[in-house]
Amino acid sequence: MMALVTTLISCNQGPTLQTYYVDNELKSGYAQIDAPTSLINIEHVEMTEQQRNAYKSVDKLNILTYMPKDSSTGTIKQEIEKVTAILKNPKYEELVRGSTGEGKYLVKYIGDIDNVDEVIIFGSDVNRGFIIARLLGDDMNAGKIYALRTVLDKAKFDDTDLKGLSDFFK
Repeated sequence: MMALVTTLISCNQGPTLQTYYVDNELKSGYAQIDAPTSLINIEHVEMTEQQRNAYKSVDKLNILTYMPKDSSTGTIKQEIEKVTAILKNPKYEELVRGSTGEGKYLVKYIGDIDNVDEVIIFGSDVNRGFIIARLLGDDMNAGKIYALRTVLDKAKFDDTDLKGLSDFFK
């Protein structure tokens, strides 16, 4: 019995993105979307073969946003710090980090560079909130997935449940 308890305790290595999603998805200011990649309209976008293969390797998008209407910058900062702490776990390998005029973004992945299990995109702005996008699929390659960024710039979000999310990083 003691071995079982010890095993269960050692498996719990703190909060995960999944638990963060579940704990917050129904709270005020949060919105959660689970969507197949077919929801993103890229029919009109020209892609290289590498980009098309990367797009086909992604099966699902799992998105959580936090954009409170009546929240202070301090509250937003606290939530950003919680997500940042989760992403400091060594299981998340960093691919890209950067900043825009007002916000920051971070791209991490789980797995190895040629066989990625999950890609995490975290964009934050202390004045507006944040977005976490998890890309789930089979045989994903981190470098090829990163090449999709130019495709997403040309994708049409206007007729989807993702309308407005693409404006977050502008």
